[in-house]
Amino acid sequence: MGQKAPKLPAMQAPSIRLQLSSERLAQATALEEIQHQLGAIQGPGAAVLWSSDRCLILPELRQIASVLREAGIELRRVEANRAISLVPAAALGLETALVKESDPGNSPGESASEGPLCIHRSTLRSGDHLQVEGSVLVLGDVNPGARVSAGGDVRVWGRLRGVAHAGKNGNTAARIVAMQLRPLQLRIAEAVARGPEDLPPPGFCEEALLLNGAIEIRPAEPIWPQELNAA
Repeated sequence: MGQKAPKLPAMQAPSIRLQLSSERLAQATALEEIQHQLGAIQGPGAAVLWSSDRCLILPELRQIASVLREAGIELRRVEANRAISLVPAAALGLETALVKESDPGNSPGESASEGPLCIHRSTLRSGDHLQVEGSVLVLGDVNPGARVSAGGDVRVWGRLRGVAHAGKNGNTAARIVAMQLRPLQLRIAEAVARGPEDLPPPGFCEEALLLNGAIEIRPAEPIWPQELNAA
């Protein structure tokens, strides 16, 4: 039997920094890059992973965390310059931070342009009202009777069947995106609309945005844009 990885102090701050190359420059898988960096790391410790613009999927990030754990390193936080890259980390319960590409290492909550990005890791149920000043990413559904309001974008990794208000402080560039848009009401800045009746094409989600003063709903790729709009 192999040796067990040493246990880490519960409140130990991340002291190890791991970095992935950008998607354009990558010549190896994310796991291979991490394994290469492990040779120069003195463990045990807690680590933060800068994933750049790499879109890691959940099994891939789970495998990276497992390899680090075997080396006595706990993956504590993931930073990225694309919010979609943070979804697997949030699903694993890790700390997440959306930061400027030129400055990986900003503290959690500093965004490339919008201020704090709130990642809510559960379904919003009837009577719930989630309010944030920046953009919000809901990992779950927004059920009928629930409300979500944001100064920036509202993004739902699930079905939106309640009420959503993006750009609540007047940001007309904000948008609402969900795997399915079936809300009781949509609001972007001061504009109001209802959701569509038809399902989106297979493989697409739906987005609502403000065009010429009116809310337009259309199919969209299920990704978070790399450039976030200012709140």
